[in-house]
Amino acid sequence: MSFKLKPVDTVEQISPAEFKKNYLQAGKPLIIKGLTKSWPAREKWTTEYLKSIAGDVTVNLMDNSKADPSKPINASVATMKFGDYLDLIKSKPTELRIFLFNLFKHAPSMVDDVVIPKDLTGGFIESMPTMFFGGSKSVTFLHYDIDLAHIFHTHFGGRKHVILFENKWKERLYCIPNATYALEDYDVSNPDISKFPALEGVEGYELFLEHGDTLFMPSGMWHWMRYVDGSFSLSLRAWDKSIKRKAQSVANLVVKGGIDSVIKMIFKAPYARWREKLAIKRAERALARNLPR
Repeated sequence: MSFKLKPVDTVEQISPAEFKKNYLQAGKPLIIKGLTKSWPAREKWTTEYLKSIAGDVTVNLMDNSKADPSKPINASVATMKFGDYLDLIKSKPTELRIFLFNLFKHAPSMVDDVVIPKDLTGGFIESMPTMFFGGSKSVTFLHYDIDLAHIFHTHFGGRKHVILFENKWKERLYCIPNATYALEDYDVSNPDISKFPALEGVEGYELFLEHGDTLFMPSGMWHWMRYVDGSFSLSLRAWDKSIKRKAQSVANLVVKGGIDSVIKMIFKAPYARWREKLAIKRAERALARNLPR
């Protein structure tokens, strides 16, 4: 026994009233398969099209290796022309992935290919559409987004394996202190409970996204993702209207995104080891107290 994972509700379409009541306000994830049927991007965004508009752009690439304590999180391990990278992920397995790529900056007309679902929730951060690309061996480590936005994550060109957890489980997930990501020493898809006993019984969701599917992830939801095929995703972000959530977002950006990065750069490996030990202690205490109840 390890995680207790259940499927995510899946619909073809959903009314704004039902979405807000049963998913947005409830903080529950949802797959909307038909949301992109009116998007030009669904058919237009092929590998050849993306190469034609930004193939010569140099991109930073990451892999599955554990974060270097002396470098910022998501530091690149290599660079490559975007077109060459697209050819690579379509031709063979690779761990290399692109994180938070603003392709719209290089091809502003792409904005017209996306229909922002404003009827579902207002407050979209329209100036910051971001894209993610990965090869069929690449994994996005377990984390939650630092700005605590709601996310509409649409996948293109293949399949993606996703595991989700509510934020209330963060201590049991071995959350790194002063950070928004988990200890990277366990395999989220098949954790070793003998080494990480606090993971046993943690409740979450498991799903597979296919071409054109949109996953709604509520504010603060932990997510781990593995590219089954060389493919890519687009994330649209919407502000949570809660004043408390907005205050937490600012605090995260200042403390976990700013101050903590400076401390990590100064103290490097000793600080990283201290944080990992503290994450383990906190997880063990949460397990002993049977948290969350």
